Amino acid sequence: MSRKGLILFLMAGLAWGVPYLFIKFAGHEFSNASIIFVRVLVGALVLLPLAAMRKSLMIAVREWRWVLVFALLEMVGPWWLITEAERHVASGLAGLLIATVPFFSLPIAYFLGDKSVTHPKTLFGIGIGFAGLILLVGIDSFAGHIEPLYVGFIVLSAIGYAVAPAIAAQKIRHVPSEGMIGLSMAMVAVIYAIPAAFTLPGDIAKGPTFGGWASLVGLGVICSAIAFVVFFALVKEIGSARATLITYPNTAVAILLGVLVASEQFTLGMAIGLPMVAVGSYFASRKH
Repeated sequence: MSRKGLILFLMAGLAWGVPYLFIKFAGHEFSNASIIFVRVLVGALVLLPLAAMRKSLMIAVREWRWVLVFALLEMVGPWWLITEAERHVASGLAGLLIATVPFFSLPIAYFLGDKSVTHPKTLFGIGIGFAGLILLVGIDSFAGHIEPLYVGFIVLSAIGYAVAPAIAAQKIRHVPSEGMIGLSMAMVAVIYAIPAAFTLPGDIAKGPTFGGWASLVGLGVICSAIAFVVFFALVKEIGSARATLITYPNTAVAILLGVLVASEQFTLGMAIGLPMVAVGSYFASRKH
């Protein structure tokens, strides 16, 4: 991986490791529909003026059909499925299931012509990184009754996360990322506007704290607008399949933030799993 690719990989891993913490704080004060609506609305308000200024918005508008497909597979479907599933599935198990995205991305990339994804070092990296994730989330995450329906919800989300970047890389690669993501977030905001109309006024009436509002803004600016732009710069640098490997450091970042900010316990599994995730991500994301 080039130096630029490594920097983008780390930035994307950090930006999409933070949402779990923001959602945890925002979830105490806002409903799911409100969180998703405000998140994409803020992201769209950040990116659409930038896209218009760079004259990339109209390029995205001309490809609105593929942008809508991307929005449905990457945001509309997965965000609802994951939100619903996490009411019934332990968060550690949910994180581990989301980290299966590369397992779906690699065969898609191979089918689309990228034969390098089957290189032994790539497969070794995926394996060692996933083993590290199992140590990170801990065996305790699997304790208790597991409901197959909601596990299926998360797996469907992982498939969406794998397919959406591949479609974007194949069909709308020429569309600048700020235009594509800005327009897709605007589309998602329109879709979620109806359910949010029923929940957001009540949430606001309860008097959310500054921390709750700040979490929503952080989700929109850092975890949506900035994260997606960085991610698609990474896709152009190392390919859509390898770019989805950020789900590995994402989980690691989320767990570290839980320890540092939310006073969660640091375990032996984390001490062993973190370097394994780092090593696995390095080997799996390199072009061989």
